[in-house]
Amino acid sequence: MTAVPPFRVLRAKPLWMANGLITGVLALLFAVFYVGANIDPADHLTKLPVGLVDADKGATVGGKQVDLGARITESIKESTASGNRIDWKVMDEREMKEELGKGKLFGALVVPADFTSSATALTGTAPTATPARPTLTVLTNQSAGSVGSGLARTATTRAAENASLQLGKELTAQTGAAQARLPAAARVLLADPAAVTVEDGHPLGSHSGLGLTAFYYALTLVVVGMLSANVISGQVDHALGYTHNDMGPRRLHRPLIRATRVQTLAISGTLMAGLSLLMGTLVMAGAVGIMGMDASHLPLLWLYSVCAVAVTGIGALTLLAVFGTPGMLLVTLVFIGMAVPTSGATTPLEALPGFYRFLAEFEPLRQITGGVRSILYYDAQGDAGLTRGWVMMAAGLVAAALFGFGVLGWYDRKGLHRIPVEPTPGKTAVPA
Repeated sequence: MTAVPPFRVLRAKPLWMANGLITGVLALLFAVFYVGANIDPADHLTKLPVGLVDADKGATVGGKQVDLGARITESIKESTASGNRIDWKVMDEREMKEELGKGKLFGALVVPADFTSSATALTGTAPTATPARPTLTVLTNQSAGSVGSGLARTATTRAAENASLQLGKELTAQTGAAQARLPAAARVLLADPAAVTVEDGHPLGSHSGLGLTAFYYALTLVVVGMLSANVISGQVDHALGYTHNDMGPRRLHRPLIRATRVQTLAISGTLMAGLSLLMGTLVMAGAVGIMGMDASHLPLLWLYSVCAVAVTGIGALTLLAVFGTPGMLLVTLVFIGMAVPTSGATTPLEALPGFYRFLAEFEPLRQITGGVRSILYYDAQGDAGLTRGWVMMAAGLVAAALFGFGVLGWYDRKGLHRIPVEPTPGKTAVPA
């Protein structure tokens, strides 16, 4: 028999076409998901929640009660300049702090208690006095996401500056001819009376990655679960004798132990669940113990980490078992390609196109990130994302089990075994 040179396989058109189609689609999808989601967050911004607090106590001017804070907050809320991009949430200071502390606000604008008294004092400042400028405070919230906090800060600062200019027109009109008696500095301030200051509304520790450690920690859990599924799937197949195991120049092969597809998934899932205890522990040890990431509620963080790795891994094992070799491409798309842009950790969901917001409702990374963020930044409050994280992980595990065992059970019943059973002469074949 004439030996065929191995490189002749490169002449086979189907080899080029099949691999070109798969890798090309993968490249296109990653470009669409990653670049498309983040190419213009400001243009896609819709109803970004921002707090609006009027703490102004007002002042009596000329025998009348004046409340400039109420005027400012009302004009900002009704302003058409913001369009549909900012969802102003009118609330008091206590509510605002609670909402910032749950990640439900990306920022806030606060009118202080002495705003009216400070603003109206500009109209009656004596020539020798130094005018005192009232302030409007813009609060940021990096714990809710640095991009979202930045978008909120820009919109809120612009709204505060516009409100100050509008107020300046009103004060200037009220002052009338008396402006000539005011100091030059007071007249300048009168046109734009409010100073805008920026503060951190929900400070984080210095080892919190500017509000991104929750995302990277959650991403680590997902990637560890996904990659471990690939390893475990291969090792279980080797242990059952279905595949070879190459160790450097050596090729190892075990005797075949026939197992149904359902049994194989059950073995792989059990191994994943057990090893998740190790993987979740080491992820937390590496992030908190070795790298010094700011974290509290460590027992809860450990339990959540273990469960996240287990659910992600079992979900990936299900796709690998049901779809075979193409399953790894699906796993990559589901747990990485579609997950990272829709996690809400880098770009807020309110700044994503509608299709990506739809994906975010069930993509696993978003749910896991919300739970981790609640544990790390929001004192493990359930309504800060932790409850949703637990519920969605449980739902994902149930869905994976029903889908995986349901489809694989159908394969088994149809006789679609991984290695067909060859009947012994004179005997009836027994299904594997």
